[in-house]
Amino acid sequence: MRPPPPPASGCASGSPARGRVARRLRGAGRSGGGGAGRAGLNLSWKLCITIMRLVILDNYDLASEWAAKYICNRIIQFKPGKDRYFTLGLPTGSTPLGCYKKLIEYHKNGFLSFKYVKTFNMDEYVGLPRQHPESYHSYMWNNFFKHIDIDPNNAHILDGNAADLQAECDAFEDKIKEAGGIDLFVGGIGPDGHIAFNEPGSSLVSRTRLKTLAMDTILANAKYFDGDLSKVPTMALTVGVGTVMDAREVMILITGAHKAFALYKAIEEGVNHMWTVSAFQQHPQTIFVCDEDATLELRVKTVKYFKGLMHVHNKLVDPLYSMKEGTEGDWSKILLE
Repeated sequence: MRPPPPPASGCASGSPARGRVARRLRGAGRSGGGGAGRAGLNLSWKLCITIMRLVILDNYDLASEWAAKYICNRIIQFKPGKDRYFTLGLPTGSTPLGCYKKLIEYHKNGFLSFKYVKTFNMDEYVGLPRQHPESYHSYMWNNFFKHIDIDPNNAHILDGNAADLQAECDAFEDKIKEAGGIDLFVGGIGPDGHIAFNEPGSSLVSRTRLKTLAMDTILANAKYFDGDLSKVPTMALTVGVGTVMDAREVMILITGAHKAFALYKAIEEGVNHMWTVSAFQQHPQTIFVCDEDATLELRVKTVKYFKGLMHVHNKLVDPLYSMKEGTEGDWSKILLE
């Protein structure tokens, strides 16, 4: 059994380290993190949004819905307009699909508009035609963009077929700066804790660049290419860890038992470039949204501590605001200090 590591940056003092599922069951009857938990319950809502948060939902669907509600409320609270665009960073992969479906639902119900939203995607394969069904251009248009009212000119995705790939990466960084930076960057991770295509060993201050994919990533992505490893791209363009760290807020979606060890590394151990997601312990406004399965490597006390804050976290998504006049949570009634 590993010795317990020191508390991760961003967690409350005394926030626990890690344990196995059996350890959680053995400790289920013990009070865990009571002092820290009670102190956390007395924090004001405003203070709670300036620390690292872990939001734990029962299953994937609920985690996806919570994330979508959070994105919806953040856009509406921002009050975007023709001279004030909300800038959103977006991921691909299987994890965000449920979130995208809920956002599409909110749009079709008239609650949410993306007319004054600019998006920047995390990554794109190198050498894969844009029209290829597994390109991230195709993924985003088929699973999200074509179902909402975003201006195609405001949806930015790296071009993996650019003549000069480094120039493409530099231009992408410039476009983010011209947009005023990212207001909310949503990300997912791989089982090895990589965010975007910042594979283990990546610099934690890296910028958008060309990256060679790790074999674990290639194996994980083979399912999208009929299981044929020879068809899986081996290189990609990706935003850097530093690029995402520059965002004003970061929300990372982590679901499934196969990502439980990565969540443990992200939450309970220190910052480590071999687990690039751990860098976000040091971001002033990071929120990890996960399902119960993803918590299986966390200690009982860790899970109980963050679950004890759920009534605070749920204030961020309840009520669900709407751009439709006359509805509960009408944006016109929001008071921003």
